[in-house]
Amino acid sequence: MVAGLSVFFSGPGQTYSISIFIDYYIEDFEYSRSLVSGLYSTATLLAGFTLFLVGRVIDRLGQRIMMAAVGGLLALALFWNALIMGPIMMFVGFFLIRLLGQGSMTLIPNTLVPQWFIHKRGRALSVMAIGGFTSSALFPPLNAFLIEEAGWRMTWGIYGTVLLCLFVPLAYMFVRNQPEDIGEVPDGIIKRAGIEEAEPHIEVNEISWTLKEAMKTRAFWFILFCVIVPALVNTAVTFHLVSIMEIKGLGTGTAATVLALMAIVGFPVTFVVGYLVDRVKVHYILAITFFGHIATLLVLFFSNSWWLAIGFGIVWGIVNGFERIVLNIVWPNYFGRQHLGSIKGLAQTVMVTGSALGPLPFGIFYDWLGGYQEVILLTILFPLTAAVLALLSPQPNYKDYH
Repeated sequence: MVAGLSVFFSGPGQTYSISIFIDYYIEDFEYSRSLVSGLYSTATLLAGFTLFLVGRVIDRLGQRIMMAAVGGLLALALFWNALIMGPIMMFVGFFLIRLLGQGSMTLIPNTLVPQWFIHKRGRALSVMAIGGFTSSALFPPLNAFLIEEAGWRMTWGIYGTVLLCLFVPLAYMFVRNQPEDIGEVPDGIIKRAGIEEAEPHIEVNEISWTLKEAMKTRAFWFILFCVIVPALVNTAVTFHLVSIMEIKGLGTGTAATVLALMAIVGFPVTFVVGYLVDRVKVHYILAITFFGHIATLLVLFFSNSWWLAIGFGIVWGIVNGFERIVLNIVWPNYFGRQHLGSIKGLAQTVMVTGSALGPLPFGIFYDWLGGYQEVILLTILFPLTAAVLALLSPQPNYKDYH
């Protein structure tokens, strides 16, 4: 529950939430859109490069202390954003909420839940994902309402207060780093006569690799590339979706419907995928995810009617449901639990960097050719490559590298 709340409260640092504030910043400070966008992209990149340090601290201090501490620091960052007066304060505000919100508040729960579940890890992560879908559905309209009623400064203050008074105490009271700390075992599996009662079809690597050991494997680098692709593609399409739909003769309302549909469809899909990854080798599910990305981009390419746009939203939602689970479960399944913070911290750094760079090529092609069709086709190369690399990345054997 607390892990799901952590993903939920990452909302103030996510693009889907911050985007609602941007036009108010531009209007109140009389800044250009390019200045605000540049501050945001640069701050996101810097936050991404800093995230791997957060992963190392998680391994050292544990999820309980880190979740409470990061929640408190994010609350202070939101208070800072309520007080910004100029571009330097705005840059610092963007950096803090991207590092602490989008980065750390999702990284910590994704290292916590795998500590407690091995054979039921996929299903546990799918339950945690409820927080993410709820956040993406709730924050944009809630932001719009609160900003209109109370102003953007007060909105940041409200979120900071709720985070400090609700989330931080819950995290400190209820989170425990791993089951061994309180005399339990992952999944609550009972050992009778020295035999562990578990589901027989799961092959989970319970040997814990260090980051340096993991980096010696081919699978690590192939999966790391796979992490970049959804961040790059999804951010690019989301950032330019209104413009893409308008060029295709479809309005802003269609773009909003597509985004809402993606969240609605993706939510139940995560439970199906959570069940699948507990029974099928992860790299096969990962490859299927990227073939889904290819299908999504092809549907977007041919979308010239409302019905095709809706079809795009449905396919995109299904793929989103797959990637939310499979990209989080692959690291603990392949490299164990003990050094998961360091390993996922590096993966999160790569992911955030990809999300920062994603929109740029789409913007360049639009300025160059006046549309997006060509760049959509070229983008297919990324998930196609990722699908091949995923198929070439079965779980590595620890003995082969020692």
